Amino acid sequence: MSIVVAAPTFEHHRHALGIGESAPRISWKTQAPAGWRQASYELEVTRGDEVSTASATDDDSVLRAWPSHPLASRERAVVRVRVSGDDGSVSDWSEPAAVETGLLEPGDWSAMAVGANWNENPLSDERRPSVLRRDFAARGGLVSARLYVTAHGVYEVEINGNRVGDDAMSPGWTPYRQKLRYYTYDVTDAIDEGPNAIGAWLGDGWYRGRMGWRGGFRNVFGTDLSLLAQLELRYSDGSTETIVTDGDWRAAPSPILHTGNYDGETYDARVAAEIAGWSRPGFDAAGWSRVVAAHRDPATLTAPEGPPVRCTQEVAPVELLTTPSGRRVLDFGQNLVGRPRFRVTGQAGDVVRFRTAEVLQQGEIYTRPLRDAKSTDEYVLAGDGVEEWEPRFTFHGFRYAEIEWPGDADALEAAVAAGDIVARVYHTDMERTGWFESSNARVDRLHENVVWSMRGNFLDIPTDCPQRDERIGWTGDLQVFAPTASFLYDVSGMLSSWLKDVAIEQLPDGTVPWYVPVIPADKQWTPIRPGAAWGDVATFTPWTLYERFGDTRILRDQYESAKKWVDLLERLAGEDRLWDEGFQLGDWLDPAAPPEDPADATTDRYLVATAYFARSADRVARMAEVLGHDDDRARYAELAAEVRAAFTATYVREDGRMTSDAQTAYSLAIAFELVSDEHLATAGARLAELVEEAGHRIATGFVGTPLVSDALTVTGHADAAYDLLLETEAPSWLYAVLQGGTTIWERWDSLRPDGTVNPGTMTSFNHYALGAVADWLHRTVAGLAPAAPGYRSIRFAPTPGGGFTHARAAHETPYGRAEIAWRVDGGSLRVDVTVPTGTTATVELPGGERHEVGSGSHRIEGAWSARTLSASGDDSRS
Repeated sequence: MSIVVAAPTFEHHRHALGIGESAPRISWKTQAPAGWRQASYELEVTRGDEVSTASATDDDSVLRAWPSHPLASRERAVVRVRVSGDDGSVSDWSEPAAVETGLLEPGDWSAMAVGANWNENPLSDERRPSVLRRDFAARGGLVSARLYVTAHGVYEVEINGNRVGDDAMSPGWTPYRQKLRYYTYDVTDAIDEGPNAIGAWLGDGWYRGRMGWRGGFRNVFGTDLSLLAQLELRYSDGSTETIVTDGDWRAAPSPILHTGNYDGETYDARVAAEIAGWSRPGFDAAGWSRVVAAHRDPATLTAPEGPPVRCTQEVAPVELLTTPSGRRVLDFGQNLVGRPRFRVTGQAGDVVRFRTAEVLQQGEIYTRPLRDAKSTDEYVLAGDGVEEWEPRFTFHGFRYAEIEWPGDADALEAAVAAGDIVARVYHTDMERTGWFESSNARVDRLHENVVWSMRGNFLDIPTDCPQRDERIGWTGDLQVFAPTASFLYDVSGMLSSWLKDVAIEQLPDGTVPWYVPVIPADKQWTPIRPGAAWGDVATFTPWTLYERFGDTRILRDQYESAKKWVDLLERLAGEDRLWDEGFQLGDWLDPAAPPEDPADATTDRYLVATAYFARSADRVARMAEVLGHDDDRARYAELAAEVRAAFTATYVREDGRMTSDAQTAYSLAIAFELVSDEHLATAGARLAELVEEAGHRIATGFVGTPLVSDALTVTGHADAAYDLLLETEAPSWLYAVLQGGTTIWERWDSLRPDGTVNPGTMTSFNHYALGAVADWLHRTVAGLAPAAPGYRSIRFAPTPGGGFTHARAAHETPYGRAEIAWRVDGGSLRVDVTVPTGTTATVELPGGERHEVGSGSHRIEGAWSARTLSASGDDSRS
C-alpha cells in the first residue's frame, strides 16, 4: 500500500473562501500501511508567482502552524503537503487546496449598508420587504470577481438574473451590535463583459422580525432592512474596480408581501411578473425609490468560522390525507426542518397555502404547540403557465402540511404523484462524521431520531426547537448535547463561533445568559441570572470541543469566559462552597415534574448547582494545565477539591446514599467524581435499585439524562443501563419510537399514551437535549471514544448487553476514519477495529483484557457471557 495524503484543509472550514484567519492552521489525513508513522512533513505554499516550502520534524497532522508570512486581505494561496515516515518512506505531494482570505481589516470596506426609504409600522409583522438593485459595467480581461456581502436582516443576491450562492438565511444570527457575519462569493463566471446588474432580496430574519414567546418582541436589533455588499473586479492588467452599496442603488417593494421566521412567507407572483428582469441589465428602474444608509461599523464585520445554512435533502410526501373536516394534509413521514417547494399551474390570483405542524390530533394538524407561530406560507399565482416557488426567508419544523391547492382534489393528487411537492431540509451544512447501528432496530431508530433532531436544531445556532415562537440558543441544552453533536457532525467551526458569542453576551460579573444571542423575555428570564448547567456551557463545551477536535485554540479563546463563570460561582457560594441560593432550573423536565413547573424536579436543585460548580472548577483547572497557566491550574484544582468536599459533606450521607434519593443525584455524584471511592459502589448500587424500582423507566431531566447511563456503567451496572435504554413504557427513550416519533421530544411524554399532546404550553416534538444518550451509545454500546484530544489515541471498549448481538460505530476523526464492529457469537466476542494513520488505540474487552494496537485494521476475539458484563465496570469517569 502506498502513502496517500489527502488535500489539506484550513482551520475548521469545509471551504476556505473568504476566511478571517490570516495565518490559518493546516490539517491533512494520510492513508498508509498499517503501523506507518509520520516523522516529518513538508508544506508547499504558492502565492501568485511565489512558491515556498517549509518542513518540520513533527509526527502530527492536525492544525499545524501556517508555514509562511500571514496572508493579506483578499489573498489566495495554494497549499500541498508531503509527508515522510519514520521508516524513511516519502509520499507524493497531496492534491492542492486553495485558501483565500476575506476582508481582514475595517479599512478594507468601502460599502455602506443601504435600504429602502419608506414609512412602515415598526410594530407590524407584515412589513413588506424590499428588493434592491443597480447596474454596472465590466471591462474585458476579467480575471476574478469576489462579492463580499451581509445585511441587516437576511439576504439573497442575484447577478444578471441568476442566484449567487446556495446558502440560506444568511448572514445568520449573531449578537448583531458587536458582530455581524459576512460571506464571500466567487462570482467570476457570473460577470459578463459590458452591462451587468446586481440585485438583492431582503427579509426580516432574526434582525427585526418577531422574536420570543408570549407575543414576542420586534426590532430587537434594528428597524431597517439594509444590504451591505462590495463587489470587487480584478483584471488581467492588474487593475481593480469596486461596486459597493451606496446611494446609486434603488429599491422597490418586493413580491414577498411579508416574511418571518415564525409566521412564514407570503409571495405575490403577480408583482414578480410586473418587475420581471429586475436583476438583469437594462431594467427600467425609473420608478424605484432612492435608498438610505444605515449605520454599521465595519469593525463589527467578521468572516464565518463554520459553514452556512443550506438545503441538504429533499423529502417527498409519503401520503396525502383527508382529515375528518375535509382538509387535505401532506404527511412527509419525517419530522424535519425546512420549507416546501412546489410546481403549480393555475389562474392569476389563485392561492397555494401551506400550514405546517409536527403532529396530528384527532386526524387534524395540531397547532397548539406552535403557540403564536402561524407557520403558514402562501403563494399567489401569476397565472402564466407552470410556476415554481419556495419561501426564501423562513423555516418551519413539521411533518405534516395542511395544503390548499388550485383546482379540484384530483389536481392535488396528480401534483403529489408527479413529485411536484417536496419538503426541502435546511440546517447548517456541517460535515457528517459519526454513525451507529446495531442489532436492535428500535435503538437504531432512536439514534436516527437524534440525528434528525440535531439537523433541525443546528440552524445557524444550536436552537431548542424549530417550530414554535422561540427557536433560540439555550446554553444548557447545547451543553448537555455537545458530546453527541461532536460525534455526529463536525461542529468545530459552528460551535467555536457560537461560544465566542456566549463570551460576548456574558455579563461583566461573569453571568452566562440562558440563551445566546440574547433577546428580551418575560419576567422568568429577565433580568439575566446565573443558572447551573446552563451557564456551565462556558466551561464544559470548550473542553468537549478540545477533547473531540484537539484544538487548544478553542480553550485559549474561551478561557477568560470560563474563568469569569467559575469566579462568579465562587462568590455566590461563599466560604462554605455550596451554591445553595438563587433561581435555578435544576434537573429541568424531570418526568416527575408537573407540566406547568418543569423545574420542580425530584433532585434538589441546589445539589445540582453545587455539583456543576465543582465540575466547572475542575474543567477550568484542566484548561489552565493545557494552556500552561500553572498558577491558575493550582488555584482552580484546589477550589474544585473544596467544592467536592462540601458537596460530599452536605449531600452524601454516611452510608453513601444521597440526600436526594433520585436518579439524577446519584448520576451527578458518580459522573462528576463527587462521591468517594468508599461510597462509589454504594452509590452505583442504589442508582441501579432506583432504576429497577421505577420499572426501568427514566426518571431524569436535562441534567441527569446525559449522565445516568454512564453512571450505571462505570459502577458495574451496565445491565441496568441497558434495561433503561430498552424500556418502552413512558417515560423512556423507546416510548417515543413506538409512538411513531421520528425526532427527539422535549418532554418524555410530549405525546401521551392516550394519543393526546401534553397539555404543557412548552411541548415540542423536535428537541435534541434528551437525545444526549447517543453519546453513550457511541462510546459504550459500540465502544468508540477518544483517549486523547482529537482522537490522537482511541479507546475501543465495547460493552455488549441488552440482548444485542452486534453493534458498529464509525467516526471521521481529525486523522481519518475510525471504526469498530463487534459481534457476539455463542460464547465468543469478535471485535474488528480500524485505526486511522497517525493514531494509536487500545482495545479493551469486557473481561478486562487489553490490547495496544497501531494504525490499520485489527481483529480481536475473546470469551464473553452475560456474567462478564455484570462483573466488569468502566473506570473512566470523565
